[in-house]
Amino acid sequence: MTAPKRTRVVVCGTRFGQVYLEAFRDPDLPFELAGIVAGGSERSRACARRYGAPLFTAVDQVPADVELACVVIRGGLLGGRGSELARELMGRGLHVLQEHPLHHDELAENLRVARRNKVVYHLNPFYTHVAPVRRFVAAARELLARQRPLYLDAACGFQLAYSLLDILGTTLGGVRPWALGSPADLPAAARAATTLDIPFRSLDGVLAGVPLTLRIQNQMDPADPDNYAHLMHRVSIGTEAGNLTLVGTHGPTVWTARPDFPREVADPAADPHYAARLDEREPPGAVVLGPAEVPSYRQVFRQLWPGGIAHALGELRDAAATGQDPLRRSQFHLSLCQLWQDLTTRLGPPELLSSTPPQPLSDVDLKAIVVAGEKAVPR
Repeated sequence: MTAPKRTRVVVCGTRFGQVYLEAFRDPDLPFELAGIVAGGSERSRACARRYGAPLFTAVDQVPADVELACVVIRGGLLGGRGSELARELMGRGLHVLQEHPLHHDELAENLRVARRNKVVYHLNPFYTHVAPVRRFVAAARELLARQRPLYLDAACGFQLAYSLLDILGTTLGGVRPWALGSPADLPAAARAATTLDIPFRSLDGVLAGVPLTLRIQNQMDPADPDNYAHLMHRVSIGTEAGNLTLVGTHGPTVWTARPDFPREVADPAADPHYAARLDEREPPGAVVLGPAEVPSYRQVFRQLWPGGIAHALGELRDAAATGQDPLRRSQFHLSLCQLWQDLTTRLGPPELLSSTPPQPLSDVDLKAIVVAGEKAVPR
């Protein structure tokens, strides 16, 4: 039996583009890496050798049988030519998946070019395609189908603000109406009370009609702009019954019931048999959804993130096969761009710092911490 033909794809960019290239190591992936589009530096040549793919330094070198392109080069808002390249590729009839973030007007122009060339264009917010975030979003949607949301509490590093808003908006089914306040000023007395830098700025607002508290680490090391965040994403959605929390970008997701102490605490004369019957059917106070253990960052790079790329490419291919109008899906992302720009304007430029690499716990340190916790509360 002849194996189905795999869709041929080029990847443009070799920095974060390496995450996309890793996806093609999966032999079962229904996509084939047709080449890398890059500037021809030693780095890009090394990537081409590593992934066994031809290197193209111009769009007109891309073979005619290539159907999809991943543009993983910064857009104009961040000083890159990603959108220019995306438009050139769409002009040649390729469907394009472009890495976020983009300015609203830049995205709108890309969508017009896609429609004019009768191709599909998707902006890739990346993290909503990664398995642990998809698990959280699916569980949250099921929760919100049963109970209305009462509040949102979320935190991230400023580099991840767009994708955090995407996770929230995807969960809620949109971002409108929204309104954001200004970040709270820290009193001088509080600053004087510590010798440490104060990493997070907090602001309150409303997203999709739901009260929202955001905490953003608005700091950056200009020498290593992608690597100083204290955390990536953390999200909690509250309802009358409790809250669902994505502890970190790569999991776990935890359901925590809202505090509701037994009736006999307030009324010692309450029927003890009634309380016992309640205990028999009362659900636990907290439940972990999916794996409780989170993979290492090496496993994230090798497995989780490439799996997210495969998911995003699958959506692009399916949209192209069905002739989806590129504007239909992108209305949400156009709103998201405006919201993100509103947020970043309110936060102002990130504080520039000189950072050192994180100091991870050794296996011995981690084991000691676990043992200390177990000794404190023996089983």
